[in-house]
Amino acid sequence: MNLSTPAIILGILIVAGLLLLVLFLMIVNYGQLWFQAYWSKSRVTFLELLGMSLRKVNARTIVQAKIMATQAGLGREISARKLEAHYLAGGDVPRVIRALIAAQRADIDLDFDRACAIDLAGRDVLDAVQTSVNPKVIDCPDRGSGKSTLSAVAKNGVELKIRARVTVRTNIQQLIGGATEETIIARVGEGIITSIGSAESHFDVMEHPDTISKAVLQRGLDAQTAFQIVSIDIADIEVGENIGARLQADQAEADTRVARAKAEERRSIAIAREQEMKAATAENRARVLHAESLVPKAMGEAFRSGRLESAQGSARG
Repeated sequence: MNLSTPAIILGILIVAGLLLLVLFLMIVNYGQLWFQAYWSKSRVTFLELLGMSLRKVNARTIVQAKIMATQAGLGREISARKLEAHYLAGGDVPRVIRALIAAQRADIDLDFDRACAIDLAGRDVLDAVQTSVNPKVIDCPDRGSGKSTLSAVAKNGVELKIRARVTVRTNIQQLIGGATEETIIARVGEGIITSIGSAESHFDVMEHPDTISKAVLQRGLDAQTAFQIVSIDIADIEVGENIGARLQADQAEADTRVARAKAEERRSIAIAREQEMKAATAENRARVLHAESLVPKAMGEAFRSGRLESAQGSARG
């Protein structure tokens, strides 16, 4: 019994030493983060920090995000476990927290789960919130398309070249699954071309370009998209070609070619008919000559046979 007591004491000392060593290592590794979180009222335990390291989560990123959320008044609904789960899912935790803070300041309805879903869907959630507060302007047509203007033709056949600017803000509720800027540009371009095409004259469009904007806005082009159209402004209008006159000229030229082809066809038929008549005339003349050549032969035969003389004697008597 007395021999085992020192061994027990030694074992206790070894375990205590190991525990102290582990505690010392944890303090060395996580002490700064723990104190930073503690004094920021974003309490995180050493075990949680150790668990983050074991799960290969950047503890500093999670703690700083937790501190930002707490200081902004979001700490109660956003726990370290939720932040860690979003980090493990491949999300950008600091950007999500900054987006939530910006949404709270701008009185935009955006919760943590939706912000995480937007981030995991590949959308920039912070940019979406900023665009909701500060709308952005997109060009129609897009500069990347290689075209500087939209081309549309009024009913009088005159072409108009138009460049428009569309002011949009993000629709947070439809950001997941909603159409992108390319859809907005395509719809606005289609609406502008349709509105100009229904105008009686290009003068009407140039005198009142705002009617085009109003007509396009009334179509609800931002339905099922990630944006809400604030305004559509016609930035520039240029008069292009008179497409109607050119088409009429092309049609007249085509009609002329058709008439010439038909006249040439009739002339060819007439020439062919003339040649046929000449051939028929030559054939009839040959027949007449052939018949005339048979008369002397017939007369000779008549003389030889005596029929011609008897015929003449009877005529004399």
